[in-house]
Amino acid sequence: MIKILTVIGARPQIIKAAAISRAVRERRRVGELCSGMRFADEVTEKILHTGQHYDENMSAVFFDELGIPQPDYNLGVGSGKHGEQTAKMIAGIEAVLMQEHFDGILLYGDTNSTLAGAVAASKLHVPIFHVEAGLRSHNMAMPEEVNRIVCDQLSSILFPPTETGLRNLMEEGFLKSKAHFKNGKDRRVVNSGDVMYDNSLYYSGLAKERCDIIKRLGLTKGGYVLATIHRDNNTDNKERLTNIFRALLDIAEKERIDIVLPLHPRTAKLLSVNLEPKVCERVQASKRIRLLPPASFFEIIELERNAQIVMTDSGGVQKESFFFERPCVILRPETEWVEIVEHGAGIIADADYDRIVNAYQELTDKTVKFPQLFGDGKAAEHILEAIVEYIQK
Repeated sequence: MIKILTVIGARPQIIKAAAISRAVRERRRVGELCSGMRFADEVTEKILHTGQHYDENMSAVFFDELGIPQPDYNLGVGSGKHGEQTAKMIAGIEAVLMQEHFDGILLYGDTNSTLAGAVAASKLHVPIFHVEAGLRSHNMAMPEEVNRIVCDQLSSILFPPTETGLRNLMEEGFLKSKAHFKNGKDRRVVNSGDVMYDNSLYYSGLAKERCDIIKRLGLTKGGYVLATIHRDNNTDNKERLTNIFRALLDIAEKERIDIVLPLHPRTAKLLSVNLEPKVCERVQASKRIRLLPPASFFEIIELERNAQIVMTDSGGVQKESFFFERPCVILRPETEWVEIVEHGAGIIADADYDRIVNAYQELTDKTVKFPQLFGDGKAAEHILEAIVEYIQK
């Protein structure tokens, strides 16, 4: 039996891990439907939560809602400076890897938990499998860009979710890599498709049945804008945060449309601190800006699926808006999901007032197409098949 350690720490990673955990428990291998071979016959998964996000509604509640097994290990690291937080995670993950034998470690995305898992596993020669490999913003000032590049360099199997991710890895030489690992195996690159697309297909029906947030808030389909803001370069910068909220306020008032904004804990904490006083007063007085507590996964799905348009600095929300065929204004200077922009379904507006307002107008004035870019909805199966083959060969 192959034993895998899945490392998660932030809410998007919990969601991504749900696809793999579900496939381990429930699905047959793609090529063995007739024989009935299930991944559960070959793979045991244990889950380690670093505690990078520790807010109850940002983390723990997701395990219940998504039906993911509770973590076998929880490091409880919490927030802190990048170096301090990452160091605690490395130490905790290393201790687990030394305590119990694992055939590989499964890492997601680009958080400090991803970086810590890669460093800890590489030092102990545990094979690393990186989901969402090859994504690049090309902005080395983003901690996430550093994390994803380091994890890619240390991984035994890289799983780019798109053709663009695969192309990035090709251009960086990964497909001709001379790297080999302690077990004598070479590095592999597998274009798996996107596990978040798997999840969107699986959970959208459940969300519609189980979540009443649209009715509860008195919203109508296409009658509001969904906005999410959480990245520290937006929340911690007074000028950027103020520009974003000025644009949201003016769009809401001019277009007479509600803007629904579930607040990340960091954003909620810093609104009154980093918004210009007059803008903060306008936000508090506005009947169109609807500030909410952090939304659950099902709530976010319903809010995305029914919005007129989405405005976000989240990579995950960018993709989900695309899955649900909703145009997206990207509140960042660049995106790793360049396909969305290339196909006209998203516009990069950064934290620039004029660009945000103009992007909203452009996306609401045109017909947007949403081609299938993120795989066949079976990314989790493709990932598990590649891992099983790699370990058993």
